[in-house]
Amino acid sequence: MKKIVLIDDHDTFRAGLRQLIEKHADFTVAGEGADARQGEEAVRSIKPDIAVVDLSLPDKSGIQLTRILKTAVPGIRIIIVSMHSKIDYIMGALRAGANGYLIKESVSACLHNALEAAVQGEYYLDAALSQEIVGRLLEAAESSELSDSSYGNLTGREQEIFRLLAQGTATADIADKLCISSKTVTNHRANILSKLDLHSTVDLVRYAAKLGLLEDIS
Repeated sequence: MKKIVLIDDHDTFRAGLRQLIEKHADFTVAGEGADARQGEEAVRSIKPDIAVVDLSLPDKSGIQLTRILKTAVPGIRIIIVSMHSKIDYIMGALRAGANGYLIKESVSACLHNALEAAVQGEYYLDAALSQEIVGRLLEAAESSELSDSSYGNLTGREQEIFRLLAQGTATADIADKLCISSKTVTNHRANILSKLDLHSTVDLVRYAAKLGLLEDIS
C-alpha cells in the first residue's frame, strides 16, 4: 500500500482528496498539512511514496515546496493540484521535480490515474494541458542540439514503445496494446532512456518533438 501526504490549506478540499483516495485499497492517506511547514514536517516524518501538493500555499508556493521535498525524501513522487492552468506554472512544477499537474476541477476524475502514473515513475497531466505542454516542448526543441543518431540505435520494439510513451500512453495501456507485461514495458523504458542519455519522460517527449515524431498529436 502506497502512503500519501496531502498538503493544502483548504480543509474541505483535503477531506475530498482523502475520500477519493480511500476508495482505492492500494493507497492510504498517512498524513496532512495545511501549509508548507506542516507539509514538510509530515513528509520528513512519514516519508510517504507520494505527496499531493497545492500550488498556492500560505507560506510557500507548491513549486518551492516541491524542491524542498524532493531533497528531503529522494524518490518521493509529487502531484501538484491548482486552480491555475497557465503554462508557466505547469512547466515550473515539472522543472522543480513534480510528477503530475492537475487542475482542481479535474481532480475527482483524474486523481487515481495520476497516482498510478506516479507510482510507475511516469508523468501525468490533465488531457487539456498535455497539448499545451507539447507545443512548448516543440518550441524549445527548435533550438535543441539533440541528435537523432541515438534514436537509430533503438530496436524496432523500443522505437514503438518510445512513440507510445511520447504520446502519453500509460504503461498498462502500452502493455495491453503490445501484448506484453507492464514489467517488460518498464524495462524497455529504462533501456530507452539509457540509450538516449535521457533522464525522464519529459526529456523523452522533448526528444520526440525534436525528431518530429509528435506532429500527429501537436
